[in-house]
Amino acid sequence: MLTLIMTFQTDLSNAETLTLERIFASPDLSGPSLRALKMSPDGSRVTYLQGKADNKDQYDLWEYHIADQAKRLLVDSNDLLDGEEVLSDEEKARRERQRLANVSGIIDYAWSEAGDALLFPLNGDLYVYQLASKKTQQLTASAAFETDAKFSPKAQYVSFIRDQDVFVVNTETGEEKQLTTDGAGLIKNGMAEFVAQEEMDRDTGYWWSPDERYIAYLQVDESPVAVTKRYEINADDIEVIEQRYPYTGEANVTIKLGIVDLANGQTQWVDLGEEQDIYIARVGWLPDSQRLSYQWQSRNQQTLQLRFADLKGQSQTVVTESSDTWINLHHDLKFLPDGHFIWASERNGFKHLYLYANDGTLIRQLTDGEWVVDAVEGVDEAASWVYFTGSLTSPLERHLYRVNYTQPGEPEKITQREGFHDITMDASASHYIDQWSDRNHPPQTSLHQAAGSRVVWLNENKVVEGHPYYPYVDNHLDNEFGTLKAADGHTLHYRMIKPKDFDPQQQYPVFQYVYGGPHVQYVTKSWGRWIEQYMAQQGFVVFVIDNRGSDRRGMKFESALYQQMGTVELADQLVGTNFVKSLPFVAADKVGIFGWSYGGFMTLKALTNAPDDYALGVSVAPVTDFALYDTHYTERYMSTPQLNPDGYRQTATFEHAKNIRKPLLLIHGMADDNVLFLNSTKMIKVLQDEGILFDTMIYPGGKHGISGAKPQFHVYSTIADYFIKHLKPKSPEAP
Repeated sequence: MLTLIMTFQTDLSNAETLTLERIFASPDLSGPSLRALKMSPDGSRVTYLQGKADNKDQYDLWEYHIADQAKRLLVDSNDLLDGEEVLSDEEKARRERQRLANVSGIIDYAWSEAGDALLFPLNGDLYVYQLASKKTQQLTASAAFETDAKFSPKAQYVSFIRDQDVFVVNTETGEEKQLTTDGAGLIKNGMAEFVAQEEMDRDTGYWWSPDERYIAYLQVDESPVAVTKRYEINADDIEVIEQRYPYTGEANVTIKLGIVDLANGQTQWVDLGEEQDIYIARVGWLPDSQRLSYQWQSRNQQTLQLRFADLKGQSQTVVTESSDTWINLHHDLKFLPDGHFIWASERNGFKHLYLYANDGTLIRQLTDGEWVVDAVEGVDEAASWVYFTGSLTSPLERHLYRVNYTQPGEPEKITQREGFHDITMDASASHYIDQWSDRNHPPQTSLHQAAGSRVVWLNENKVVEGHPYYPYVDNHLDNEFGTLKAADGHTLHYRMIKPKDFDPQQQYPVFQYVYGGPHVQYVTKSWGRWIEQYMAQQGFVVFVIDNRGSDRRGMKFESALYQQMGTVELADQLVGTNFVKSLPFVAADKVGIFGWSYGGFMTLKALTNAPDDYALGVSVAPVTDFALYDTHYTERYMSTPQLNPDGYRQTATFEHAKNIRKPLLLIHGMADDNVLFLNSTKMIKVLQDEGILFDTMIYPGGKHGISGAKPQFHVYSTIADYFIKHLKPKSPEAP
């Protein structure tokens, strides 16, 4: 606790009690929230989005001018909004996919290549802020909604999607040009399909060539996908949404990849091969603007091909990745001036970097070992450094490293402070922005030279007097970390928070927090979730363990759940549960489990398949049957229901629902378009048919995240109250 006390500089006599009301109020308890950090092309300033002091979820555009050492508000979203922001249905869905449903104002922006202007969308129109004049120009003013706006590489144009077609507007003359014309109904041009946005980390469907002559775009035809009637139940009405939802094992959209020539508006379609039931995961351009790169993924996700296509649409396969389980997608394809490229692969069980010639010949492996590369952050072409984040130091931390791609050598560690570093590098990899935190320090943001020396604090965010968290910091509780062993010998990492005023002679109830699914890691040395601090301060031992299947541990650790989701994950959670029950200060009969989404699924698996091990469960927005979930996510891990019927049957929560005999609270948003509300209604019917009593809380209009300050406050109040009511013993003087 010494470092915590020294850093926070708190007056130990003035600690306030942390409340849920304060957690969800403004300003943000973690301090100023900086989003979308970017460096200007000339390196003179850092721009970012920051929430308002009186509304932490409404963002404005700011800059930090390095020479002046000054922060400035560039664009106040209130100056451009006439009343409340009104979003199209498409934009609402897009923001939900991007996990931005609860934010408003300026949510995204882009620099021009010259560094003289910033482009951003607001309320369905596009705006450009000119640095020289310090004025904002409205670029579009149509009744339609413009989305996915981009500067062309040389900023001669701004491109965007309107009414399912691709448009460009000349930034000097204001002249608009429509590049595709058949977008309507089930045909969408330049737009990412549902599973691309939700599951593939791709929220765009078009890409500029470096010379501005061409735009590559995807044309999505949704007609093969069956219509699902989804009911969005709001407080005062019910909307029937006919959504084309690609259930696992059923038809996907069909995709075409085209190259449109801006000079004549003609599209050249790329030959994708005979197999049409595929995914196009990534698209980009080679530096010469004469070749397009795209990543072709098989429907079963066991084959990934990097292909180059010429302007006539003819393709060449350059790299092929294959797996007996699945291939994880990434964004780590970087082209070099000499025609070589850097590529990431998990072919040896851990994600590492490889250097290739432009014909697909492997030159050398750049990184190696039983640790993972998270992402390529930048390439210094002059000095031949590739910068990347990874877990070489510890799987609980993320650091920035570099390795020279022209000569073999060990990675050099750049960041030094223990914890988690989120890195944003400039285009030349001469500087980087570091957003760092650990379990006791909220995020701090600083600008560094590439070799690591700090240039300036952008947001030091010290918890001193005046900081939102300052009044509460004396009650902040630290995490203890440890390891256990899975049945197959894998190391499992856990963390634990002991209750406020901990007395080893007492026995405490447990708040076991779980996600458990792929591509998520809960046990890290990074700033935590407020619900954990709150529950520990309410007298609970907070316990979190990352089971097999979770992120940043390599493919063998992750793929243990292949075709049997909910099995090895639960086995590992039980290893953690049995450990925490063995502790002398834990009330072994008072261990409750809580999770959201995949964690909600895991909570139900715990109560149905290990009913004697938990005292209660709170399941929020759970998948109850993966046959009800989408193709790309579910088939990656489970194959299809047709090929793996036993796996789907065992994974579903219904068959063992009759085993539930402990308190269950089921929570779901009634307009969830990710994990459909149907998942919970089916579970509710099964429980009722089995005569099992349970509790439920449903949220009219609530999406998957049940977003917004008031709904979030209510849902977490409901969760906390359920644990306290059932597990926390009443004091002797209580009535």
